[in-house]
Amino acid sequence: MGLTTDELGSLAAAALAEDVGDGDITTDSIVPPDARSQARLLFKEKGVVCGLDAAKAVFAILDPEARFEPLAADGDLIDEAPRIVARIEATTRALLTGERTALNLVGRLSGIATLTRQYVLKISGTGVVILDTRKTTPGLRALEKHAVRSGGGVNHRFGLGDGVLIKDNHLLAAPSIAQAVSRVRARTALPVEVECDTLEQVRESIAAGADALLLDNMPVDVLREAAAIVAGRARLEASGGITLDTVRAVAETGVDEISVGALTHSARSLDVSLEVT
Repeated sequence: MGLTTDELGSLAAAALAEDVGDGDITTDSIVPPDARSQARLLFKEKGVVCGLDAAKAVFAILDPEARFEPLAADGDLIDEAPRIVARIEATTRALLTGERTALNLVGRLSGIATLTRQYVLKISGTGVVILDTRKTTPGLRALEKHAVRSGGGVNHRFGLGDGVLIKDNHLLAAPSIAQAVSRVRARTALPVEVECDTLEQVRESIAAGADALLLDNMPVDVLREAAAIVAGRARLEASGGITLDTVRAVAETGVDEISVGALTHSARSLDVSLEVT
């Protein structure tokens, strides 16, 4: 998953704390502390699996002796539903208390992976890659970016410190694109990407020696013209309102990458359930 056991444990603990609060009053009142049960984690619709390690971490916190048997791996496509993707054996209290947190994580992450796979399939054969963005749920970025990878996408920068992207608001503080690029070059050896809203900005960014251009909200015909102007001198990333209906046409304009914020901010959670036996 790209996360250590400790990191997964911390994320799972935070999610549990949000849901459990001072305790699971209902479960603790009804279920004896030594009762043990088995459960099945079910995919109730077709989609791409993601988040099983996160679910495992949830139950491990509530019952260190819990046994979690995955029957699928992150990135697997479930093409027939319902289907069991994991079996768990733990205290009954752990299963009932952790149920919603585990399902929220698996459903959310699997939804992101599934939507990403849909975008990737739409541009199959073009050589263009689908990127995510930083439009993630606070605290869950590492998990959500893992979900994008599970769906066949590629991660853009994780945070502000590991990539340069000069956006329109940054340019308000610089006399020109060339000056902005020069100031960044003096600070870091990281590749420099510049957001361009117009073809004139494309020309200015290329003249300034930008390594990559973010072509923001450009129509397909303008994207083609931008690709012709750049002629391979910089990596081209298309972005802005790109949907499953339009992504193929964008991919065929000559860009190298397409970033889609919807992968993480608008993916629908998959329908998953936990059946305790």
